[in-house]
Amino acid sequence: MFFSLIVPAEGREREAARQRLDGPYAEHQWLWRLFAAPEGTPRDFLYRRRDVGGLPRYYVVSQRAPGAADPGWEVRVRDYAPQLRAGDRLAFELRANPTVRHGRDGKSSRHDVVMEAKKKLLAERGLARWDDLPEDERPPLYELVSDAAGHWLDRRAERCGFALDRAALVVDAYTQHGRHERRTAERELSFSSVDFSGELVVTEPAAFARTLAEGIGTARAFGCGLLLVRPAA
Repeated sequence: MFFSLIVPAEGREREAARQRLDGPYAEHQWLWRLFAAPEGTPRDFLYRRRDVGGLPRYYVVSQRAPGAADPGWEVRVRDYAPQLRAGDRLAFELRANPTVRHGRDGKSSRHDVVMEAKKKLLAERGLARWDDLPEDERPPLYELVSDAAGHWLDRRAERCGFALDRAALVVDAYTQHGRHERRTAERELSFSSVDFSGELVVTEPAAFARTLAEGIGTARAFGCGLLLVRPAA
């Protein structure tokens, strides 16, 4: 595997900004150009955007080394082969799309876990709309996000090869993304993301290595799912 850091070249920040457009789908298309392959080739990279000093930078884990970036951008690439052992304690960061799948009438679809938590709360009180819930009975949004998304990640930890330290978990930056995209037809690109940070303990090194390579959750093509780790202090 390869780990890449993609940043605006020093002194060429304005030029770099003109090379790419904001938004998950535009970023997805822009990054795909670094991993050119025959049509139909599955996506084999994960990425995470983080803004530093008002400028975007991209962290990418890929099965292939990226090609040259647009003018104005610098790509720093290194081999990525983490040496993992059961019991290793790591600090982590993750931007993920927490969803649950429900089946109905022979079909299944994914639903935002925060919206599902709201629906459950309303159903328990026999209400139809969030505005019908008295304000003094509405939990703060950060509590809903922390509880629903935290449980979502905890439920996936075992099969992903780690144990989550719930006491150290921070859940924030709940964001709903939406962008009108055009391919063969018009449709709405819509998903939510949540940022997690904290500490974990590796329990199954082989499963955890797959998680680092393949990511967690859905919307991986749009900047979600990449687990960034480092030794815990």
